[in-house]
Amino acid sequence: MKIKTKLILALGLLFVIITLLSALAIRQVNLLAQDTKNILVANYQSLEYSRNMYKLLDDAGQEKTALEKFQLYLDRQKNNTTEVGEQELTADLQEDFTALLNNTTNSQLINKVRGDLNSIMKLNMDAIRRKSNTAENTAEDSILWISLTSSFCLIIGFTLIVNLPGYIANPIRDLTESIRQIAAKNYSRRVKVNGNDEFSGLARSFNTMAEKIQEYSDSNLAKLMMAKERIETLINNLHDPVIGLDENNKILFINQEALKISGLKREVAIGKQSQEIALHNDLVRSLLQHLATGEIPKQETLKIYANNKESYFEKQVVTIDIIPTGETQSKQIGSFIILKNVTPYKELDFAKTNFIATVSHEFKTPIASMKMSLQLLNNQQTGNLNEEQQSLVDSIKDDTERLLRTTGELLNITQVETGKTSVTITSCDLDTLTAEAVEGNKLQAAAKHITIQESIPAGLPDILADAQKTTWIISNLISNAVRYSYENSVIQITAKEHKGSIELSVKDTGAGIHENYLPKIFDKYFRVPGTQKEGTGLGLAISKEFMEAQGATITVFSAPGEGSVFTLIFKRAF
Repeated sequence: MKIKTKLILALGLLFVIITLLSALAIRQVNLLAQDTKNILVANYQSLEYSRNMYKLLDDAGQEKTALEKFQLYLDRQKNNTTEVGEQELTADLQEDFTALLNNTTNSQLINKVRGDLNSIMKLNMDAIRRKSNTAENTAEDSILWISLTSSFCLIIGFTLIVNLPGYIANPIRDLTESIRQIAAKNYSRRVKVNGNDEFSGLARSFNTMAEKIQEYSDSNLAKLMMAKERIETLINNLHDPVIGLDENNKILFINQEALKISGLKREVAIGKQSQEIALHNDLVRSLLQHLATGEIPKQETLKIYANNKESYFEKQVVTIDIIPTGETQSKQIGSFIILKNVTPYKELDFAKTNFIATVSHEFKTPIASMKMSLQLLNNQQTGNLNEEQQSLVDSIKDDTERLLRTTGELLNITQVETGKTSVTITSCDLDTLTAEAVEGNKLQAAAKHITIQESIPAGLPDILADAQKTTWIISNLISNAVRYSYENSVIQITAKEHKGSIELSVKDTGAGIHENYLPKIFDKYFRVPGTQKEGTGLGLAISKEFMEAQGATITVFSAPGEGSVFTLIFKRAF
């Protein structure tokens, strides 16, 4: 039987019981009211009429109207004869009273009338006593029947109150507890099934689900545990620190290397919110800075004290995105942080930088001495040189200048790499800086018959820059433009104000650069493959570092056969 049907039957039974009890009570009350009404309406009025007539009979000798009133009450009595024999007694009274009217002083007739009144009163008194006993019996019967019916209804209602809530609540409680057990991975839990109601159907469905979950768990749990053990072993044996986070940034795993450099303990970190750990651990706080911005940072190098020395690690954040079954949108379910130990490479880089700096510094002294010697050879006081000797001296002079420029670039790049580059930001006139750079490249441009055109608007706002380094950057761009432009061509230098910044562009008419090489053009020691021109591949790298140190930007646009345009973007001084 369905739960709805059972509830309807139970509530219907209560309704019938209440209706039955109400009907019985109403019936018994009506019976009592009817018995009482019979006494009041019939017998009591007859007694009242008789009493009044009896009184009037005593006053007949004193009041002439007494007999008229007597007749009035007698007429009323005639209309109120309700008992057996009362009509005959009333008729006798009328007959005797009529005789009395003809002889009002006859005492025998008066006594006879009184006897008639006494008979009527006695008849009604007996009727009242009889009806009172009947009403009493009716009241007793009412009490009995109402008591029996109330007891029966009370038993039925109490039974329903005790059993009905449990009938509904107990299956729900059992099902709730079973669901809680399943959630706790107790897949052997089952719900008892009795009957064919909705709870029984739900219990059967639940048991079927639990059996399938248990079957699936038994068949896959061992595999999942084995796969988990493999992954944990793999992560713990990595030489790079790794920290895994779920979608709520709770730490899922942290390998031994990460524990070693962070000073954490596994039981303290696993399962805890990463933000909570970051409150007490500087390294974790540094690693989780990207969570505050919500952006995945680019690969960056961190200096961490590890292995009893300062070590360098490249931080990489990798998000884990999946597309849930039946959906089309990807969902992030976590991320992990990898710290790649690049200390050996950094040490080699430092050694290389120091070596280059030392060699460059040592080269500058003999090169300067060579340059002085060449100046002495060119001095006529030391003697005249023939044409072949002069050619050799000029060639050596060119090589010396190139060596000086190369060693200067190497020293600049070592300053950049070691972080010893210092800039002095002041308000500078871009026209003046450009003029100095152009002046330093005029001879080189004239040798190739190249024209340098300047187009800098008058009244252009000053820029915030380091005057010396900015002049060097512009000179380097002009030098490169001269080197890679064809003879008899034009190099254009333009400047403009754009979106609150000052932009200076140097455009050449060379062969251009293929788009595949543009992302690497500012890398150290990079030269476009197939280039026959001389150079170290450091000028653009140094220019980029100098620009960024000033808070400025350098960009490039180039296409094969169209030349190249290098743009310097500075902040306005005011």
